[in-house]
Amino acid sequence: MNQARAQRLGDRIAQIVAEMLERRIKDPRLGFVTVTEARLSGDLREATVFYTVYGSDDEVAATAVALSSAAGLIRSEVGKQTGLKHTPSISFARDTVPDSARTIEDLVARARAADAEVAEARAGAVPAGDPDPYRPDRSADGDDDDES
Repeated sequence: MNQARAQRLGDRIAQIVAEMLERRIKDPRLGFVTVTEARLSGDLREATVFYTVYGSDDEVAATAVALSSAAGLIRSEVGKQTGLKHTPSISFARDTVPDSARTIEDLVARARAADAEVAEARAGAVPAGDPDPYRPDRSADGDDDDES
């Protein structure tokens, strides 16, 4: 299938699912959900909807159960609004990109703090050894101080 068509259809499915979660699905287990993306298989038969949930681990688990129980209703609405001959099956997957981004931001903050500590320790440091470690080769000039 055409990848551009699959992408457009995925965008439309994500929009339909987000609208349904906001307006039509009234499950109390459903937490604060944001639909981030929908991807379709190459044959347009299966759609995976990625979502994020704001809340505790219990709320995340309850939201996953609520989404899986509402998949049939969501699929029928997707079929009505898209007009496809075969409506793709809908599955939900939690999007872990925000968690990964948060972890990376924490690592970058720790690296910056370590760099600041090194810069602070280096502020008054003096190099060890000779100030000019690259002494000219005195034997090439013919001046040997050792033999005088």
